[in-house]
Amino acid sequence: MTHVDARLAVLRARLREWGEQLRPLALEIDRDPEAIRHHFDLPAVRHLATMGIPAAYGHEPEKIDGHRFYGDSALERAVVMEELACADVGTLVASPGPLLAGVAVGLFADEAQKKWFYGRMLSEPLWTCFALTEPDGGSDAAALRSTLTRTADGALLSGEKRYVGNASRAQLGVVFARSGPGPLGISAVLVDTTDPGFRAAPLDMIGLRGARISSIAMDGVAVPEEHFLGRHLPATRRGVWAFVQTFNLLRPGVAAISVGIARAALDYVADHRGTLRAAERERLDDLVRRVDAARLLVHHAAAAVDARGTDGHLASAAKLRTARLAEDATLAACSFFGPGARLDHPLLDKLARDARAMEFLEGTANMQRLTLFQGLLGGKIDRAAPPLAVR
Repeated sequence: MTHVDARLAVLRARLREWGEQLRPLALEIDRDPEAIRHHFDLPAVRHLATMGIPAAYGHEPEKIDGHRFYGDSALERAVVMEELACADVGTLVASPGPLLAGVAVGLFADEAQKKWFYGRMLSEPLWTCFALTEPDGGSDAAALRSTLTRTADGALLSGEKRYVGNASRAQLGVVFARSGPGPLGISAVLVDTTDPGFRAAPLDMIGLRGARISSIAMDGVAVPEEHFLGRHLPATRRGVWAFVQTFNLLRPGVAAISVGIARAALDYVADHRGTLRAAERERLDDLVRRVDAARLLVHHAAAAVDARGTDGHLASAAKLRTARLAEDATLAACSFFGPGARLDHPLLDKLARDARAMEFLEGTANMQRLTLFQGLLGGKIDRAAPPLAVR
């Protein structure tokens, strides 16, 4: 069973063509993530720069075999993420675009906020960031320490964030902070990173260097009232609810990135090893079957959250399994080339480093297990169903 119809198959085929232009950039972007600025003209980078912006706000992507693709569904994003991650995950995560922040804006911004955000994104390639995680509390909402102190015309934003993708080069951001006590006292605001008091710096990373994962310090950043996201919604549909729904919708795409990394490693083996012995062929074929099974799980999870955004448990299962798969596949790929594989094959070394980073991107395995457990308690998981064929 597959959820990819003829329309998405057209997109997938074109993405594979575009991916051929990304693959040669892999080691360049790994050495210098800012080198992406020289490649804004590539079709894949252009697509990512506006992916997720609705047609109603002036987005008119180029047609692909008669179809326009807006990136407005989790399933479509999963197809994009897998194919471009297979080409080069570093270039994928280095590219400008709305991504997490854009999904949050689409979910709970008001009309004026959407026009402001999408208008900025369509005017030129811009990076965005989604700032939730903090140095001491991670993404635990109860431990959130960043604050929004009310003023006559808005609030002053202060605090620290850490492990935020692309923050050091982002022009726009969605930042979560505490404006009051309890779970309903968490707010999300739109921030222009050029405003006084906002500082971000890249962290030293071993893997996924293209993402420019950063730390943020905010000291009295002025946030006007009109930049409080969800101000037109009840308190129960802002803050915690907002970032949970955002992660639910993006998680299948993150899982798809892991599938793409695993595919890239196995493709490398197929392309660079000569004749395989029978045992080696069997081992490679087994890994390929795991990749195919994982893709089905990712697409099933994406279809589930597209149908109902609160159903994030399958996406957690997909993220949990595919992160492990990416690491297994990249390390196994190295074993096909002997003890010095990571020295002799720098692209394999990069893939192994990138794969390890997927465990931490958008929630570790233990966090995904908690979401699965909550889905079980809520009766969303059929206990009589056969186990998913992914290990």
